[in-house]
Amino acid sequence: MKKSINTFKRYEKKYIIDSNQYDKLMMLFKNQMQFDEYSESQINNIYYDTHDFKMIRASIEKPVYKEKIRLRSYGTPEAYDDVFLEIKKKHDGIVYKRRLQMPYSTAKVCMTKNKCMDNTQIGKEIQWSLDYYRPEPKVFIGYHRLAMKGIEDENLRITLDNNLLFRDYDLSLSSGSYGQYLLEKGQYIMEIKTIGGMPLWLSKALDELKVMPSSFSKYGVAYKTMLRRFLLEEG
Repeated sequence: MKKSINTFKRYEKKYIIDSNQYDKLMMLFKNQMQFDEYSESQINNIYYDTHDFKMIRASIEKPVYKEKIRLRSYGTPEAYDDVFLEIKKKHDGIVYKRRLQMPYSTAKVCMTKNKCMDNTQIGKEIQWSLDYYRPEPKVFIGYHRLAMKGIEDENLRITLDNNLLFRDYDLSLSSGSYGQYLLEKGQYIMEIKTIGGMPLWLSKALDELKVMPSSFSKYGVAYKTMLRRFLLEEG
């Protein structure tokens, strides 16, 4: 895997769309968007949290500031395939992401010991969060993604995720994507990521297709599903 950008600062908006809206948007994107370097991929994540799920419980309350810690792979990694250790923060609507790229075997040691073993500025920022939260693996979330960037504005990125699965056991990226579905059949999560405002052509298309913003959080929905299951088991 080649080296990639490891810091991001942007606005992100999410939408839940159906297959009809998906087809119409994809027709429009042919003239405005192009596939990026990853284009079509299987994304697997292990989300980390405190022992009592402090991070996701705080996030669900929609605070001004929130953050998540995760390991991400593109596809199912072997021991020496590169993965990303990411800290994703959101403050007042702006998303900041810091990530380190490393072999999966190294990442597992890093997260078991809560030591990222990287002395760069990004490494120090991530290490601060590891020291503060002492996170542990909580849930696997995997999905199939189409990723595009604008033809005229490469800072405009659109991703479309489906086949969204989660599990709270076998928390290993190398086990592949399987588990319980989090979306109904035919639904997609669309994310629009910009540095500034949304282009007029896109805003107009969303309005015409009645595509409305959603506060859907993959980890948040997985946590609520786990909580409901626990409450049912407790009677």
